Amino acid sequence: MKVLVATEKPFAKAAVDGIKQILSDANFETVMLEKYTDKAELLNAVADVDALIIRSDKVTPEVVDAAKNLKIVVRAGAGYDNVDLAACTARGIVVMNTPGQNSNAVAELALGMMIYMSRNKFTPGTGKEIKGKRLGIHAYGNVGRLVGLYGKAFGMEVITFDPYANPEVCQNDGVKMVQSVEELYSNSDFVSVHIPATPETKKSLNYDLLSKMPKGAALINTARKEVVDEEGLEKVLAERADFKYASDVAPENLAQLMEKYPAQVFATAKKMGAETAEANMNAGLAAARQIVDFLVNGNRRFQVNK
Repeated sequence: MKVLVATEKPFAKAAVDGIKQILSDANFETVMLEKYTDKAELLNAVADVDALIIRSDKVTPEVVDAAKNLKIVVRAGAGYDNVDLAACTARGIVVMNTPGQNSNAVAELALGMMIYMSRNKFTPGTGKEIKGKRLGIHAYGNVGRLVGLYGKAFGMEVITFDPYANPEVCQNDGVKMVQSVEELYSNSDFVSVHIPATPETKKSLNYDLLSKMPKGAALINTARKEVVDEEGLEKVLAERADFKYASDVAPENLAQLMEKYPAQVFATAKKMGAETAEANMNAGLAAARQIVDFLVNGNRRFQVNK
């Protein structure tokens, strides 16, 4: 079996060594394609491989068509919107992600951005503490649960809205479940967003919802930019000098927002939620193990295109 590791954002050397070792132990061949700039390189590289590990790389119908022997794609990370699931499914290709491997890195970033915005982006002047504030978790999955845990350690009151969350888990965590997204936003000093970008969620964080947040509130987005209605966001920023927005994925109108509302807006230069040495290692090794488990044992536990 031949496995291609195609990464425009390369794995750290230790992660690459670990991936190669896992695949070698299973008698699989590893092919590395890193820092490529020409899509033709990827199309050529996938032509005869059985499995593909990616990070931010896009698996388009063109890539799927070129990969004649491809059986499985694993996205080393939680999100997988860079993979055309329909094209893979039509070819019988299994697509997996590696949920939970980047969760701690993203959760730490979310808390860091809360503190950064509360302290006025570390500029001179009087900021606020996050202790005693109410933290709303929008989706109580792997990352959301950790954000809630760390928020409680800072002395925050934590609530969540997630119709799919286990009430017993929330109760054991000391997290109150609210009954609607409107209730979450209207009662949270901070909302940490962890919803995926789906047809139902895209632009769902709109003016009507954001304007319900209390005075001095901040929206922290380490999910996807598509879930925020950017026109609605700008309208709230224009009407409320007390409202703040920090994001791990820059909105399309970031330059305009920074020009008009420099004290209220922050975005990382490039999506950095999973950009830690530990997350890099965890996701890469998990991807390799899942490929071996699928090709040898048929395990489809983390398949996302069911």
